[in-house]
Amino acid sequence: MADTRYYATGKRKTAIARVWLKPGSGAIQVNEKNVDEYFGGLVVRNRAKHPFALTDNVDKYDVVATLRGGGKAAQADALRHGISKALLEVDPEMRMALKKAGFLTRDSRVKERKKYGRKGARARFQFSKR
Repeated sequence: MADTRYYATGKRKTAIARVWLKPGSGAIQVNEKNVDEYFGGLVVRNRAKHPFALTDNVDKYDVVATLRGGGKAAQADALRHGISKALLEVDPEMRMALKKAGFLTRDSRVKERKKYGRKGARARFQFSKR
């Protein structure tokens, strides 16, 4: 039980986060970098740490995550989704709080594809009468 690790996958748009949780001091490592160094912005960083604050688990677990695809904001949301799912592996009693905050729902909104004969997904070319 000394090497207990919990795994979960989080997703948002095209970003995928593979998350491992283990009991520790609250260090978050993303793609072999510190979370502050990787994300930079305070808002994006706090978005990833929110599940711990919500469930009173701040500084109780170390996180090692591998992020791929998407932009920084989508990666932060994918990391939040992965951490939330991993916390459920630790204690299923946290489900209600995480579900109510919307952290367990995978945000499946993605960019709509461009259609042929059009300028974009829905935009048309400018119409000219003459």
